[in-house]
Amino acid sequence: MSELPGIVITGASGRMGRMLAATIAGSGKARLVGAVERSGHAWVGRDHGLALGGAASGLIVTDDPLEAFAQAQAVIDFTAPAATVEFAALAAQARAVHVIGTTGLEASHLAKLKAAARHAVIVRAGNMSLGVNLLVQLTRKVAAALDADWDVEILEAHHRMKVDAPSGTALMLGQAAAEGRGIPLDANREAGRDGITGARRPGAIGFASLRGGDIVGEHDVIFAGAGERIVLRHIATDRAIFARGALRAALWGQGQKPGEYDMFDVLGL
Repeated sequence: MSELPGIVITGASGRMGRMLAATIAGSGKARLVGAVERSGHAWVGRDHGLALGGAASGLIVTDDPLEAFAQAQAVIDFTAPAATVEFAALAAQARAVHVIGTTGLEASHLAKLKAAARHAVIVRAGNMSLGVNLLVQLTRKVAAALDADWDVEILEAHHRMKVDAPSGTALMLGQAAAEGRGIPLDANREAGRDGITGARRPGAIGFASLRGGDIVGEHDVIFAGAGERIVLRHIATDRAIFARGALRAALWGQGQKPGEYDMFDVLGL
């Protein structure tokens, strides 16, 4: 039997599920041991390779996550908040590393993830790319260096199918800016301006979201002062960067103590 760590992909038919399968197959560092889809999905019961449009792999897509997780050392999960919470409990039961790229998680979801992390490793990030995580660090440092006379605006753009806004990455950047300034984000966040809004609130951190076409992900952090602007930008052109980051997190999590981690831990930032 291969000694390479076994990985399960949830949401196997989705954009990230397909990219993860290709990334794992080409990595030489891990093997795909499970592909999970929701009950009733057309892929359930089919050979995963054939479902992807390639050769038969012998791996059957399942709607039983616990059975799949029991064979794995790690689970990579880019699905939806309710599903992710369920998967977290099952991954903890199987003592598998749970890598979470799901966005749109609320406080109630995070509390359940924290409970699961008492028994297993959870690596969660709004964005798995090296470039974005460096951008977060830069945003924190620039925000700390500038006073409240510099307005902070975060602009993000994604494909038309994205269902949450602002993006998880934009919120990461907003949190970094707030931490740099030593203020709570929730009390200083502005989003979705429309109509007669009045003047911009001093010290606010603004968010704007664009959706269209097949945009993979673009994020700008704008520090606007009197007579000058600083713009920090990251543009993703290939979804593979997220898959590579997620696989790196899954491999890094092997042997770590149970708990909650993020990509800063994985990347040693």
